Amino acid sequence: MSESRRELPSMTALACFVTAAREGGFSRAGEQLGLTQSAVSRQIALLEEALQTPLFQRHGRRVTLNEAGRTYAEDIEPALRRIRMATAKAMDRGSRRDLAIATLPSFGMRWLAPRLPGLTARHPELTVNFAARSFPFDLREERFDAAIHFGAADWADAEMVPLFTEQAVVACSPTWLAAEGVTQPQDLLDKPLLFQISRRSAWNRWFAMAGIEGLPPLKGATFEHFLMLAQAAAAGSGAALLPRFLIEPELQSGSLVTPFATALVDEGQYYLVLRPDWRDHPGLVKFHDWLVDAAKEQGET
Repeated sequence: MSESRRELPSMTALACFVTAAREGGFSRAGEQLGLTQSAVSRQIALLEEALQTPLFQRHGRRVTLNEAGRTYAEDIEPALRRIRMATAKAMDRGSRRDLAIATLPSFGMRWLAPRLPGLTARHPELTVNFAARSFPFDLREERFDAAIHFGAADWADAEMVPLFTEQAVVACSPTWLAAEGVTQPQDLLDKPLLFQISRRSAWNRWFAMAGIEGLPPLKGATFEHFLMLAQAAAAGSGAALLPRFLIEPELQSGSLVTPFATALVDEGQYYLVLRPDWRDHPGLVKFHDWLVDAAKEQGET
């Protein structure tokens, strides 16, 4: 026991040494660590005494690493970095009782939010904080536990769990439909079409499914979020391709109608995107299990 303790210097001394080595002086190390220059000097002297070898060359107030110091710094700095990361991870896991989830705005409002009472009933101890995000990002860097994503399984440094696919249908206001005299798919070719900004090719693929070839260039207003697109269509701005499950309220109220049965099943699908260590976070495991079960009930897999 005493032998192993001799070979493990104090963390304060090690932190002082590594910081002084990086900053090139005891005074600057003290500023970084919130210590006085003399306190840093004292800690390094204790470390040199424990190692039985000097680590710095002293030139008055200036110090530089000697060969032994450079070698020691190269060896222990990565280990100290791993200790800090492991400690932060353990503290994070032990102190956090809530989750931070990023979701696609329209998905969050129309699919996720109405189902949250089921999550609360199943796991009343969980607190889940949601934020709207439309495009991939670094989960760790932005301190999110998970995200809801649509598209391909191409999110870097994350584990992706498939939820379900979607069926996109042509939707427009009944007034607009009657006024424009649209009765068959080709009637839409010279009518205002509305686009979702990340799915510009959706109309081309829908027309191909409807058996229409040799399309002219398709143009129209673009919208970032599906609910903006749905509102524009309901207001009579044109026809839009919209996921059916996102516009159920409008279809039920009659503010939107679907004039054609042809539905575009997108090649992409919805995913739950999780940080790589999600299985070590009990709350995140619970959220994953609940969401996967809710997705099974969606009926669009």
